[in-house]
Amino acid sequence: MTPRTSVSARSFIIGSLATVLTLTACGNSTQPQSASPTGSVSASATATPSPTPTAVYRPADAKGKAENVPVPVLPEAAKANSKEGVEAFARYWFQALSYAYETGDMAVWSAMTSAECVFCNRIKQGLESAYVKGRWVVGGKMTTPSVEVNFKSEALSQQVTIQTIQSQIDYYDADGSVGQPSTPPSNSASGMIAAFESGSWKVKDLGLLR
Repeated sequence: MTPRTSVSARSFIIGSLATVLTLTACGNSTQPQSASPTGSVSASATATPSPTPTAVYRPADAKGKAENVPVPVLPEAAKANSKEGVEAFARYWFQALSYAYETGDMAVWSAMTSAECVFCNRIKQGLESAYVKGRWVVGGKMTTPSVEVNFKSEALSQQVTIQTIQSQIDYYDADGSVGQPSTPPSNSASGMIAAFESGSWKVKDLGLLR
């Protein structure tokens, strides 16, 4: 709530402004005039701070790595031990994997993945190789058009079937040269085993379905 200005204070402000205007209009005055305290406060109060520059997302290309890639955020639905929860988690897990392909940063994805998952470890090793010594990849983005869960509330883990579409992957060495032949785009089905442990989901196993 803005504090009220008393009548005497308003009179003082109006009188001060009138004095400033009179002195400014008097062109014959040879004495310098100091700014009134009221004028200084007003100028300071109305100053608009400069907006903070927004980092611009730039996808990877043949000239360099991706920049300012948005980090996927875990949806609230994925925190529940339910059919909807594991479905949301499976989609998020692949979003985190897609982020790892685009940036080489596997921290978020690895935290949701068990070290026991053999196929997941192969993916991790491939990504580590693709980004070692200044290397990078272009493409590899993943989407999950279809997620199906045969949810059993009494089960210790849940089986999830996911359709995964991944764009072509091109590999580049640190000097900008082509590192290895491209991996063609794919449209495949994956089987995931996920368990709800200590209040969150974790992938225990993953494999391609033929």
